[in-house]
Amino acid sequence: MKSIDYTAAAALCWLMFGPVWAQADQARAEKIVMGSCFVCHGESGESSSEVFPKLAGQHYEYIAKQLENFRTGQRKSTAMADMAARLKPDEMVAIGKFFEAKTTPVESPKDPALAGVGSYIFNVGNKYSGVPACASCHGKDGFGSPSLPRLAGQYASYVESQLKLFNTRERTNDNAIMHSIVSKMSPLEIAAVAEYVSGK
Repeated sequence: MKSIDYTAAAALCWLMFGPVWAQADQARAEKIVMGSCFVCHGESGESSSEVFPKLAGQHYEYIAKQLENFRTGQRKSTAMADMAARLKPDEMVAIGKFFEAKTTPVESPKDPALAGVGSYIFNVGNKYSGVPACASCHGKDGFGSPSLPRLAGQYASYVESQLKLFNTRERTNDNAIMHSIVSKMSPLEIAAVAEYVSGK
């Protein structure tokens, strides 16, 4: 009896049906986004308020992870916990891919002088207080990696609020190294870095 090459069979199935599955996932993601996400995050992830993060261009893996963390309570948010509780893991990934494919215009920093200070901290760090360069993990472009958030173009006020939550240990679902780093940053440095990345 001839054995079946399951790897080849799986590859063939993907070639035949993969694009169809991908389209179905995107259609489902768009339905979810237009049904609830758009109220706060905008139809294309551009966000309706600086209180809510821009999701356009964010790594899909990161978005899916945050949704799962909201669902389990690892990351605290009453509103997001309710939203995430309704989602299946594959839907979280599909939503992430939906937003990752979107783009929003980059706006110049509102305070160029403050952004200048932030540029130095982000790219060089502060050797006197032990703050490392943010770019060492998040990249000089601020795009991060699949497991780290894209910071480039994010609202300054949102980035600042999240850094403060890391500092007070109210946000614990991501890299614990952030707690140590932010604890060494002054309020000025936090605000400056946030202002800098908002214009990247």
